[in-house]
Amino acid sequence: MRCFTVVLVIRIILQYSLLQKMALNIPGLVATIVFYVIMLATGIWAAWKTKKKEKNAKQSEVAMVGGRNMNIFVGLFTTAATWVGGGYINGTAEIVYLPTRGLAWVLAPAGYVLAFIIGGLFFVNPMRSKSYVTMMDPLQETYGNTMGTLLFLPALIGDVFWFAAILSALGATMSVILDIRGYLAIIISACTVILYTLLGGLYSVAYTDVIQLVFMMVSLWICVPFALLNSATESIYYTAVNEFYQVPWIGKLETNYLGRWLDELLYVALGSIPWQIYFQRVLAASSSRQARLTSYFAGFGCVFMVIPSVLIGAVAASTDWNQTSYGLPTPNERGESSMILPIVLQYLCPTYVSVAGLGAIAAAVMSSADSALLSASSMLAHNIYRKILRKKATEKEVVCIMRVSMVAFGAAAGGLAFYSHSIYDLWFLSGELVYALLFPQLFCVLFIPNTNTYGSAAGFLFGFLLRLLAGEPSLKIPPVIHYPGCSLVDGVYIQLFPFKTFTMLLTLGTIVAVSYLVAFLFKRNILPHGWDVCSVIKESEASVPLPEIDEQVGLQKI
Repeated sequence: MRCFTVVLVIRIILQYSLLQKMALNIPGLVATIVFYVIMLATGIWAAWKTKKKEKNAKQSEVAMVGGRNMNIFVGLFTTAATWVGGGYINGTAEIVYLPTRGLAWVLAPAGYVLAFIIGGLFFVNPMRSKSYVTMMDPLQETYGNTMGTLLFLPALIGDVFWFAAILSALGATMSVILDIRGYLAIIISACTVILYTLLGGLYSVAYTDVIQLVFMMVSLWICVPFALLNSATESIYYTAVNEFYQVPWIGKLETNYLGRWLDELLYVALGSIPWQIYFQRVLAASSSRQARLTSYFAGFGCVFMVIPSVLIGAVAASTDWNQTSYGLPTPNERGESSMILPIVLQYLCPTYVSVAGLGAIAAAVMSSADSALLSASSMLAHNIYRKILRKKATEKEVVCIMRVSMVAFGAAAGGLAFYSHSIYDLWFLSGELVYALLFPQLFCVLFIPNTNTYGSAAGFLFGFLLRLLAGEPSLKIPPVIHYPGCSLVDGVYIQLFPFKTFTMLLTLGTIVAVSYLVAFLFKRNILPHGWDVCSVIKESEASVPLPEIDEQVGLQKI
Protein backbone atom coordinates (compact mmCIF):
# COMPACT_ATOMS: atom_id res chain seq x y z
CA MET A 1 0.00 0.00 0.00
CA ARG A 2 2.77 2.43 0.92
CA CYS A 3 4.72 1.57 -2.25
CA PHE A 4 1.60 2.20 -4.33
CA THR A 5 1.13 5.59 -2.65
CA VAL A 6 4.74 6.60 -3.33
CA VAL A 7 4.48 5.59 -7.02
CA LEU A 8 1.21 7.52 -7.33
CA VAL A 9 2.75 10.67 -5.85
CA ILE A 10 5.74 10.47 -8.21
CA ARG A 11 3.45 9.97 -11.20
CA ILE A 12 1.27 12.98 -10.29
CA ILE A 13 4.29 15.26 -9.89
CA LEU A 14 5.90 14.09 -13.14
CA GLN A 15 2.68 14.60 -15.10
CA TYR A 16 2.19 18.03 -13.56
CA SER A 17 5.75 19.10 -14.38
CA LEU A 18 5.32 18.01 -18.02
CA LEU A 19 2.09 19.98 -18.32
CA GLN A 20 3.72 23.07 -16.84
CA LYS A 21 6.96 22.57 -18.83
CA MET A 22 8.99 22.75 -15.64
CA ALA A 23 12.62 21.61 -15.31
CA LEU A 24 11.93 19.09 -12.57
CA ASN A 25 14.89 18.21 -10.33
CA ILE A 26 14.62 14.39 -10.51
CA PRO A 27 17.44 13.54 -8.02
CA GLY A 28 15.99 16.02 -5.54
CA LEU A 29 12.51 14.61 -6.00
CA VAL A 30 13.69 11.04 -5.41
CA ALA A 31 15.69 12.05 -2.32
CA THR A 32 12.71 13.95 -0.92
CA ILE A 33 10.32 11.04 -1.44
CA VAL A 34 12.79 8.63 0.19
CA PHE A 35 12.94 10.95 3.19
CA TYR A 36 9.14 11.09 3.39
CA VAL A 37 8.91 7.31 3.22
CA ILE A 38 11.40 7.04 6.11
CA MET A 39 9.25 9.42 8.15
CA LEU A 40 6.10 7.44 7.41
CA ALA A 41 7.81 4.16 8.29
CA THR A 42 9.06 5.62 11.57
CA GLY A 43 5.59 6.92 12.36
CA ILE A 44 4.04 3.52 11.68
CA TRP A 45 6.63 1.81 13.88
CA ALA A 46 5.89 4.32 16.64
CA ALA A 47 2.17 3.62 16.22
CA TRP A 48 2.88 -0.08 16.84
CA LYS A 49 4.83 0.89 19.95
CA THR A 50 1.88 3.02 21.06
CA LYS A 51 -0.45 0.01 20.82
CA LYS A 52 1.80 -1.86 23.26
CA LYS A 53 1.80 1.06 25.70
CA GLU A 54 -2.01 1.32 25.59
CA LYS A 55 -2.32 -2.03 27.35
CA ASN A 56 -0.99 -0.51 30.57
CA ALA A 57 -2.36 3.06 30.35
CA LYS A 58 -5.30 5.08 29.09
CA GLN A 59 -5.46 5.17 25.31
CA SER A 60 -5.97 8.94 25.15
CA GLU A 61 -3.12 9.70 27.58
CA VAL A 62 -0.73 7.54 25.57
CA ALA A 63 -1.66 9.47 22.44
CA MET A 64 -1.44 12.89 24.14
CA VAL A 65 1.41 12.60 26.67
CA GLY A 66 3.06 9.30 25.77
CA GLY A 67 1.88 7.50 28.89
CA ARG A 68 4.11 9.85 30.97
CA ASN A 69 7.07 7.55 30.44
CA MET A 70 9.26 9.12 27.75
CA ASN A 71 13.01 8.65 28.17
CA ILE A 72 15.30 11.66 28.47
CA PHE A 73 17.10 11.13 25.14
CA VAL A 74 13.92 11.14 23.06
CA GLY A 75 12.45 13.89 25.25
CA LEU A 76 15.45 16.17 24.66
CA PHE A 77 15.33 15.76 20.89
CA THR A 78 11.58 16.19 20.56
CA THR A 79 11.53 19.25 22.85
CA ALA A 80 14.26 20.98 20.85
CA ALA A 81 12.64 19.98 17.57
CA THR A 82 9.38 21.56 18.72
CA TRP A 83 10.64 25.09 18.06
CA VAL A 84 13.29 24.33 15.41
CA GLY A 85 10.84 24.42 12.52
CA GLY A 86 10.79 25.73 8.98
CA GLY A 87 9.86 29.21 10.16
CA TYR A 88 12.78 29.24 12.58
CA ILE A 89 15.33 28.00 10.02
CA ASN A 90 14.13 30.01 7.01
CA GLY A 91 13.05 33.03 9.04
CA THR A 92 16.42 33.41 10.75
CA ALA A 93 18.26 33.40 7.41
CA GLU A 94 15.77 35.97 6.12
CA ILE A 95 16.30 38.35 9.04
CA VAL A 96 20.12 38.12 8.85
CA TYR A 97 19.96 38.85 5.12
CA LEU A 98 17.58 41.82 5.27
CA PRO A 99 19.46 45.16 5.13
CA THR A 100 17.04 46.72 7.64
CA ARG A 101 17.47 43.93 10.20
CA GLY A 102 20.61 41.79 10.44
CA LEU A 103 21.92 39.46 13.15
CA ALA A 104 21.17 41.98 15.90
CA TRP A 105 17.46 41.33 15.30
CA VAL A 106 17.65 37.53 15.40
CA LEU A 107 16.07 37.22 18.84
CA ALA A 108 14.49 33.77 18.66
CA PRO A 109 17.55 31.73 19.80
CA ALA A 110 18.18 33.83 22.93
CA GLY A 111 14.44 34.01 23.56
CA TYR A 112 14.07 30.22 23.40
CA VAL A 113 16.94 29.70 25.83
CA LEU A 114 15.24 32.05 28.29
CA ALA A 115 11.86 30.39 27.67
CA PHE A 116 13.14 26.89 28.36
CA ILE A 117 15.05 27.98 31.46
CA ILE A 118 12.09 29.93 32.89
CA GLY A 119 9.76 27.06 32.03
CA GLY A 120 12.00 24.52 33.73
CA LEU A 121 12.51 26.63 36.85
CA PHE A 122 8.95 27.79 37.47
CA PHE A 123 6.35 25.99 35.35
CA VAL A 124 7.35 22.32 35.29
CA ASN A 125 6.60 21.42 38.92
CA PRO A 126 3.17 23.13 39.18
CA MET A 127 2.02 21.47 35.94
CA ARG A 128 3.26 18.00 36.84
CA SER A 129 2.18 18.03 40.49
CA LYS A 130 -1.50 17.61 39.55
CA SER A 131 -0.93 15.25 36.60
CA TYR A 132 -2.48 17.56 34.04
CA VAL A 133 -2.94 16.28 30.49
CA THR A 134 -2.95 19.62 28.66
CA MET A 135 -2.06 23.23 29.35
CA MET A 136 -5.78 24.08 29.42
CA ASP A 137 -6.51 21.85 32.44
CA PRO A 138 -5.50 24.34 35.16
CA LEU A 139 -7.33 27.13 33.31
CA GLN A 140 -10.55 25.12 33.18
CA GLU A 141 -10.11 23.99 36.77
CA THR A 142 -9.83 27.59 38.04
CA TYR A 143 -11.98 29.60 35.63
CA GLY A 144 -14.57 27.04 34.53
CA ASN A 145 -15.48 25.40 31.24
CA THR A 146 -16.97 28.46 29.55
CA MET A 147 -13.89 30.56 30.11
CA GLY A 148 -11.72 27.56 29.26
CA THR A 149 -13.42 27.35 25.86
CA LEU A 150 -12.75 31.03 25.22
CA LEU A 151 -9.08 30.64 26.20
CA PHE A 152 -8.80 27.64 23.90
CA LEU A 153 -9.32 29.89 20.87
CA PRO A 154 -5.98 31.80 20.97
CA ALA A 155 -4.18 28.50 21.63
CA LEU A 156 -5.88 26.95 18.60
CA ILE A 157 -5.19 29.97 16.38
CA GLY A 158 -1.55 29.95 17.50
CA ASP A 159 -1.09 26.27 16.59
CA VAL A 160 -2.79 26.57 13.20
CA PHE A 161 -0.81 29.71 12.29
CA TRP A 162 2.39 27.99 13.42
CA PHE A 163 1.62 24.96 11.24
CA ALA A 164 0.82 27.23 8.30
CA ALA A 165 4.05 29.20 8.70
CA ILE A 166 6.27 26.15 8.54
CA LEU A 167 4.34 24.59 5.66
CA SER A 168 4.81 27.85 3.79
CA ALA A 169 8.55 27.64 4.45
CA LEU A 170 8.70 24.18 2.91
CA GLY A 171 6.62 25.20 -0.08
CA ALA A 172 8.98 28.09 -0.80
CA THR A 173 12.02 25.84 -0.49
CA MET A 174 10.75 23.10 -2.77
CA SER A 175 9.55 25.57 -5.40
CA VAL A 176 13.12 26.92 -5.67
CA ILE A 177 15.13 23.70 -5.44
CA LEU A 178 12.82 21.10 -7.06
CA ASP A 179 11.15 23.59 -9.42
CA ILE A 180 7.64 22.43 -8.52
CA ARG A 181 4.72 24.55 -7.42
CA GLY A 182 4.85 25.43 -3.74
CA TYR A 183 1.29 24.30 -3.10
CA LEU A 184 2.13 20.74 -4.22
CA ALA A 185 4.84 20.60 -1.55
CA ILE A 186 2.44 22.03 1.03
CA ILE A 187 -0.27 19.48 0.26
CA ILE A 188 2.05 16.46 0.21
CA SER A 189 3.88 17.51 3.37
CA ALA A 190 0.66 18.25 5.26
CA CYS A 191 -0.79 14.85 4.28
CA THR A 192 2.38 13.05 5.39
CA VAL A 193 2.45 14.81 8.78
CA ILE A 194 -1.26 14.23 9.36
CA LEU A 195 -0.95 10.54 8.52
CA TYR A 196 1.86 9.56 10.85
CA THR A 197 0.67 11.82 13.67
CA LEU A 198 -2.82 10.37 13.36
CA LEU A 199 -1.47 6.82 13.57
CA GLY A 200 0.80 7.07 16.60
CA GLY A 201 0.13 10.29 18.54
CA LEU A 202 2.98 11.60 20.67
CA TYR A 203 5.17 8.55 20.14
CA SER A 204 5.07 9.01 16.35
CA VAL A 205 5.85 12.71 16.82
CA ALA A 206 8.71 12.07 19.27
CA TYR A 207 10.50 9.30 17.38
CA THR A 208 10.24 11.04 14.01
CA ASP A 209 11.57 14.18 15.74
CA VAL A 210 14.77 12.33 16.63
CA ILE A 211 15.41 11.35 13.01
CA GLN A 212 14.39 14.76 11.71
CA LEU A 213 16.64 16.68 14.08
CA VAL A 214 19.70 14.53 13.34
CA PHE A 215 19.05 14.75 9.61
CA MET A 216 18.59 18.50 9.85
CA MET A 217 21.85 19.04 11.75
CA VAL A 218 23.92 16.98 9.32
CA SER A 219 22.31 18.36 6.14
CA LEU A 220 22.56 22.06 6.96
CA TRP A 221 26.13 21.82 8.18
CA ILE A 222 27.09 20.07 4.93
CA CYS A 223 25.69 23.00 2.94
CA VAL A 224 27.47 25.78 4.86
CA PRO A 225 31.09 25.28 3.60
CA PHE A 226 30.01 25.21 -0.06
CA ALA A 227 28.06 28.45 0.33
CA LEU A 228 30.91 30.16 2.22
CA LEU A 229 33.53 29.19 -0.36
CA ASN A 230 31.56 30.13 -3.47
CA SER A 231 33.52 32.52 -5.73
CA ALA A 232 30.62 35.01 -5.82
CA THR A 233 30.67 35.40 -2.05
CA GLU A 234 32.81 37.88 -0.15
CA SER A 235 34.24 36.93 3.24
CA ILE A 236 31.42 37.17 5.78
CA TYR A 237 33.90 38.45 8.36
CA TYR A 238 34.81 41.34 6.07
CA THR A 239 31.17 42.18 5.28
CA ALA A 240 30.23 42.06 8.97
CA VAL A 241 32.76 44.62 10.22
CA ASN A 242 33.43 46.78 7.16
CA GLU A 243 31.15 49.80 7.28
CA PHE A 244 31.86 50.60 3.63
CA TYR A 245 30.34 47.32 2.42
CA GLN A 246 26.68 48.00 1.52
CA VAL A 247 24.89 47.09 4.79
CA PRO A 248 26.85 44.92 7.29
CA TRP A 249 24.88 41.70 7.98
CA ILE A 250 25.75 41.93 11.67
CA GLY A 251 22.99 44.52 11.93
CA LYS A 252 22.66 47.59 14.08
CA LEU A 253 20.39 48.49 16.96
CA GLU A 254 19.43 52.14 16.92
CA THR A 255 18.65 53.76 20.27
CA ASN A 256 15.09 54.63 19.28
CA TYR A 257 14.47 50.96 18.40
CA LEU A 258 15.63 49.63 21.78
CA GLY A 259 12.07 49.43 23.17
CA ARG A 260 10.88 47.39 20.21
CA TRP A 261 13.92 45.11 20.43
CA LEU A 262 13.29 44.39 24.12
CA ASP A 263 9.60 43.88 23.38
CA GLU A 264 10.32 41.22 20.77
CA LEU A 265 12.86 39.48 23.00
CA LEU A 266 10.39 39.26 25.90
CA TYR A 267 7.70 38.21 23.47
CA VAL A 268 9.76 35.19 22.39
CA ALA A 269 11.01 34.39 25.90
CA LEU A 270 7.67 34.54 27.74
CA GLY A 271 5.34 33.95 24.81
CA SER A 272 6.98 30.58 24.04
CA ILE A 273 5.92 29.12 27.40
CA PRO A 274 2.09 28.93 27.24
CA TRP A 275 2.00 26.44 24.36
CA GLN A 276 0.65 22.91 24.57
CA ILE A 277 3.49 21.70 22.32
CA TYR A 278 5.91 22.59 25.14
CA PHE A 279 3.83 21.22 27.99
CA GLN A 280 3.17 17.97 26.13
CA ARG A 281 6.89 17.23 26.45
CA VAL A 282 6.98 18.37 30.07
CA LEU A 283 4.03 16.16 31.01
CA ALA A 284 5.34 13.19 29.00
CA ALA A 285 8.66 12.97 30.90
CA SER A 286 9.00 10.13 33.40
CA SER A 287 9.83 12.48 36.31
CA SER A 288 9.85 16.17 37.23
CA ARG A 289 13.65 16.18 37.37
CA GLN A 290 13.85 14.75 33.86
CA ALA A 291 11.31 17.30 32.62
CA ARG A 292 13.39 20.18 34.02
CA LEU A 293 16.66 18.86 32.56
CA THR A 294 15.01 18.32 29.19
CA SER A 295 13.74 21.89 29.23
CA TYR A 296 17.14 23.39 30.12
CA PHE A 297 19.17 21.51 27.50
CA ALA A 298 16.58 21.89 24.71
CA GLY A 299 17.09 25.66 24.72
CA PHE A 300 20.79 25.31 23.96
CA GLY A 301 19.93 22.78 21.27
CA CYS A 302 17.86 25.48 19.57
CA VAL A 303 20.87 27.83 19.59
CA PHE A 304 23.15 25.21 18.03
CA MET A 305 20.60 24.43 15.32
CA VAL A 306 20.27 28.05 14.22
CA ILE A 307 24.00 28.61 13.50
CA PRO A 308 23.86 27.28 9.90
CA SER A 309 20.89 29.55 9.15
CA VAL A 310 22.78 32.57 10.48
CA LEU A 311 25.78 31.72 8.32
CA ILE A 312 23.62 31.20 5.23
CA GLY A 313 21.91 34.57 5.81
CA ALA A 314 25.34 36.19 6.15
CA VAL A 315 26.47 34.54 2.91
CA ALA A 316 23.41 35.87 1.11
CA ALA A 317 24.14 39.40 2.32
CA SER A 318 27.78 39.02 1.18
CA THR A 319 27.11 37.68 -2.31
CA ASP A 320 27.39 39.52 -5.61
CA TRP A 321 24.29 37.99 -7.21
CA ASN A 322 25.33 39.28 -10.63
CA GLN A 323 28.08 36.63 -10.60
CA THR A 324 25.53 33.81 -10.16
CA SER A 325 22.91 32.39 -12.49
CA TYR A 326 20.31 34.10 -10.29
CA GLY A 327 21.47 37.48 -11.57
CA LEU A 328 20.14 40.92 -10.77
CA PRO A 329 18.08 42.41 -9.24
CA THR A 330 18.92 40.91 -5.83
CA PRO A 331 16.49 38.67 -3.89
CA ASN A 332 15.61 41.59 -1.63
CA GLU A 333 14.85 43.85 -4.61
CA ARG A 334 12.67 41.13 -6.14
CA GLY A 335 10.76 40.72 -2.89
CA GLU A 336 12.07 37.17 -2.44
CA SER A 337 13.94 37.65 0.84
CA SER A 338 11.64 35.16 2.58
CA MET A 339 13.09 32.44 0.29
CA ILE A 340 16.72 33.42 0.80
CA LEU A 341 17.79 30.12 2.35
CA PRO A 342 16.63 27.91 -0.56
CA ILE A 343 17.96 30.52 -3.01
CA VAL A 344 21.44 30.26 -1.46
CA LEU A 345 21.27 26.45 -1.52
CA GLN A 346 20.17 26.44 -5.15
CA TYR A 347 22.55 29.05 -6.61
CA LEU A 348 25.63 28.86 -4.38
CA CYS A 349 25.85 25.10 -3.74
CA PRO A 350 26.19 22.05 -6.01
CA THR A 351 22.93 20.25 -6.85
CA TYR A 352 23.51 17.27 -4.56
CA VAL A 353 24.27 19.62 -1.67
CA SER A 354 21.15 21.71 -2.25
CA VAL A 355 19.12 18.50 -2.16
CA ALA A 356 20.58 17.77 1.28
CA GLY A 357 19.57 21.26 2.37
CA LEU A 358 16.06 20.64 1.09
CA GLY A 359 15.92 17.53 3.27
CA ALA A 360 16.95 19.64 6.24
CA ILE A 361 14.08 22.07 5.64
CA ALA A 362 11.61 19.22 5.19
CA ALA A 363 12.83 17.71 8.47
CA ALA A 364 12.49 21.05 10.24
CA VAL A 365 8.97 21.51 8.96
CA MET A 366 7.78 18.07 10.00
CA SER A 367 9.40 18.26 13.43
CA SER A 368 7.27 21.28 14.34
CA ALA A 369 4.20 20.69 12.18
CA ASP A 370 3.38 17.37 13.83
CA SER A 371 3.74 18.96 17.28
CA ALA A 372 1.33 21.79 16.44
CA LEU A 373 -1.16 19.35 14.98
CA LEU A 374 -1.06 17.06 18.02
CA SER A 375 -1.28 20.05 20.37
CA ALA A 376 -4.46 21.53 18.88
CA SER A 377 -6.22 18.18 18.50
CA SER A 378 -5.31 17.11 22.07
CA MET A 379 -6.84 20.24 23.60
CA LEU A 380 -9.98 19.95 21.48
CA ALA A 381 -10.53 16.27 22.31
CA HIS A 382 -9.63 16.45 26.00
CA ASN A 383 -10.71 19.94 27.11
CA ILE A 384 -13.65 20.66 24.82
CA TYR A 385 -15.15 17.29 23.88
CA ARG A 386 -14.48 15.26 27.02
CA LYS A 387 -14.88 17.98 29.65
CA ILE A 388 -17.71 20.02 28.11
CA LEU A 389 -19.57 18.38 25.24
CA ARG A 390 -19.60 14.74 26.40
CA LYS A 391 -18.39 14.16 29.93
CA LYS A 392 -19.03 10.39 29.76
CA ALA A 393 -17.02 9.91 26.57
CA THR A 394 -15.08 6.66 26.27
CA GLU A 395 -11.36 6.52 25.55
CA LYS A 396 -12.04 5.40 21.97
CA GLU A 397 -14.39 8.34 21.43
CA VAL A 398 -11.80 10.84 22.62
CA VAL A 399 -9.08 9.36 20.40
CA CYS A 400 -11.50 9.33 17.44
CA ILE A 401 -12.34 13.02 17.93
CA MET A 402 -8.63 13.74 18.26
CA ARG A 403 -7.92 12.10 14.90
CA VAL A 404 -10.79 13.79 13.08
CA SER A 405 -9.65 17.19 14.38
CA MET A 406 -6.10 16.48 13.15
CA VAL A 407 -7.40 16.20 9.61
CA ALA A 408 -9.51 19.36 9.96
CA PHE A 409 -6.74 21.48 11.50
CA GLY A 410 -4.15 20.18 9.05
CA ALA A 411 -6.37 21.12 6.11
CA ALA A 412 -6.98 24.60 7.57
CA ALA A 413 -3.27 25.20 8.10
CA GLY A 414 -2.46 24.01 4.59
CA GLY A 415 -5.00 26.41 3.13
CA LEU A 416 -3.64 29.30 5.19
CA ALA A 417 -0.07 28.52 4.07
CA PHE A 418 -0.99 29.48 0.49
CA TYR A 419 -1.61 33.08 1.54
CA SER A 420 1.45 33.90 3.67
CA HIS A 421 3.69 36.65 2.27
CA SER A 422 6.52 36.65 4.79
CA ILE A 423 7.47 33.45 6.57
CA TYR A 424 8.93 35.36 9.47
CA ASP A 425 5.86 37.59 9.86
CA LEU A 426 3.46 34.65 9.89
CA TRP A 427 5.70 32.78 12.32
CA PHE A 428 5.92 35.81 14.61
CA LEU A 429 2.18 36.56 14.41
CA SER A 430 1.30 33.00 15.43
CA GLY A 431 2.20 33.81 19.03
CA GLU A 432 0.73 37.31 19.34
CA LEU A 433 -2.53 36.28 20.97
CA VAL A 434 -0.83 33.58 23.01
CA TYR A 435 1.56 36.09 24.58
CA ALA A 436 -0.97 38.86 25.18
CA LEU A 437 -3.86 36.69 26.38
CA LEU A 438 -2.74 33.21 27.46
CA PHE A 439 0.50 33.87 29.33
CA PRO A 440 -1.15 36.18 31.93
CA GLN A 441 -3.96 33.66 32.43
CA LEU A 442 -1.62 30.71 32.94
CA PHE A 443 0.64 32.74 35.22
CA CYS A 444 -2.31 33.71 37.40
CA VAL A 445 -3.75 30.20 37.83
CA LEU A 446 -0.35 28.78 38.77
CA PHE A 447 1.16 31.54 40.91
CA ILE A 448 -1.48 34.07 42.02
CA PRO A 449 -4.11 32.54 44.33
CA ASN A 450 -7.79 33.47 44.31
CA THR A 451 -8.02 34.92 40.82
CA ASN A 452 -11.43 34.08 39.40
CA THR A 453 -13.56 33.88 36.28
CA TYR A 454 -14.58 37.55 36.39
CA GLY A 455 -10.94 38.65 36.35
CA SER A 456 -10.10 36.14 33.64
CA ALA A 457 -12.91 37.35 31.38
CA ALA A 458 -12.09 41.02 31.96
CA GLY A 459 -8.40 40.43 31.27
CA PHE A 460 -9.14 38.49 28.09
CA LEU A 461 -11.46 41.12 26.64
CA PHE A 462 -9.32 44.07 27.68
CA GLY A 463 -6.11 42.47 26.42
CA PHE A 464 -7.66 41.54 23.09
CA LEU A 465 -9.07 45.03 22.57
CA LEU A 466 -5.81 46.69 23.56
CA ARG A 467 -3.78 44.54 21.16
CA LEU A 468 -6.24 45.15 18.33
CA LEU A 469 -6.12 48.92 18.83
CA ALA A 470 -2.30 48.86 18.57
CA GLY A 471 -2.63 47.88 14.89
CA GLU A 472 -0.75 45.30 12.85
CA PRO A 473 1.11 46.24 9.62
CA SER A 474 1.23 42.61 8.39
CA LEU A 475 -2.57 42.45 8.46
CA LYS A 476 -2.93 46.08 7.25
CA ILE A 477 -4.67 47.12 10.46
CA PRO A 478 -3.83 50.78 11.26
CA PRO A 479 -3.18 51.66 14.93
CA VAL A 480 -5.84 53.51 16.88
CA ILE A 481 -3.59 53.86 19.92
CA HIS A 482 -0.37 55.66 19.01
CA TYR A 483 2.11 54.72 21.71
CA PRO A 484 5.18 56.91 22.37
CA GLY A 485 7.55 56.67 19.41
CA CYS A 486 4.86 55.58 16.93
CA SER A 487 6.01 56.81 13.53
CA LEU A 488 4.97 56.59 9.88
CA VAL A 489 7.58 54.74 7.77
CA ASP A 490 6.90 54.26 4.05
CA GLY A 491 3.18 54.70 4.60
CA VAL A 492 3.03 52.20 7.47
CA TYR A 493 2.78 53.04 11.17
CA ILE A 494 5.52 51.43 13.28
CA GLN A 495 5.13 51.10 17.05
CA LEU A 496 8.55 51.54 18.73
CA PHE A 497 7.11 51.35 22.24
CA PRO A 498 7.15 47.80 23.78
CA PHE A 499 3.38 47.57 23.38
CA LYS A 500 3.19 43.74 23.27
CA THR A 501 4.72 43.39 26.72
CA PHE A 502 2.74 46.41 27.91
CA THR A 503 -0.47 44.72 26.73
CA MET A 504 0.49 41.47 28.46
CA LEU A 505 1.22 43.27 31.76
CA LEU A 506 -2.04 45.22 31.61
CA THR A 507 -3.91 41.97 30.96
CA LEU A 508 -2.20 40.41 33.97
CA GLY A 509 -3.01 43.43 36.14
CA THR A 510 -6.63 43.43 34.98
CA ILE A 511 -7.09 39.76 35.89
CA VAL A 512 -5.74 40.29 39.40
CA ALA A 513 -7.47 43.62 40.08
CA VAL A 514 -10.92 42.57 38.84
CA SER A 515 -10.70 39.19 40.59
CA TYR A 516 -9.94 40.67 44.00
CA LEU A 517 -12.34 43.60 43.55
CA VAL A 518 -15.30 41.38 42.64
CA ALA A 519 -14.51 38.93 45.45
CA PHE A 520 -14.37 41.82 47.93
CA LEU A 521 -17.70 43.25 46.73
CA PHE A 522 -19.48 39.90 47.05
CA LYS A 523 -17.95 38.98 50.39
CA ARG A 524 -18.91 42.33 51.89
CA ASN A 525 -22.44 41.97 50.50
CA ILE A 526 -21.97 45.19 48.52
CA LEU A 527 -23.13 43.17 45.52
CA PRO A 528 -25.95 40.65 46.11
CA HIS A 529 -24.93 37.01 45.88
CA GLY A 530 -27.64 36.47 43.29
CA TRP A 531 -25.47 38.36 40.82
CA ASP A 532 -22.62 35.87 41.24
CA VAL A 533 -23.37 34.03 37.98
CA CYS A 534 -19.93 32.40 37.94
CA SER A 535 -20.32 31.04 41.50
CA VAL A 536 -16.89 32.17 42.58
CA ILE A 537 -18.02 32.99 46.13
CA LYS A 538 -18.95 30.06 48.33
CA GLU A 539 -21.56 30.39 51.07
CA SER A 540 -18.91 29.82 53.73
CA GLU A 541 -17.00 32.83 52.41
CA ALA A 542 -19.97 35.20 52.63
CA SER A 543 -19.61 38.07 55.05
CA VAL A 544 -20.96 37.44 58.57
CA PRO A 545 -22.36 40.52 60.38
CA LEU A 546 -19.78 41.92 62.76
CA PRO A 547 -20.61 41.53 66.52
CA GLU A 548 -21.97 44.65 68.18
CA ILE A 549 -20.19 46.02 71.24
CA ASP A 550 -22.15 47.32 74.23
CA GLU A 551 -20.37 50.58 74.95
CA GLN A 552 -21.33 50.59 78.64
CA VAL A 553 -20.43 47.07 79.76
CA GLY A 554 -18.08 46.14 76.95
CA LEU A 555 -19.98 42.92 76.24
CA GLN A 556 -20.55 41.53 72.84
CA LYS A 557 -24.08 41.15 71.54
CA ILE A 558 -24.55 38.98 68.56
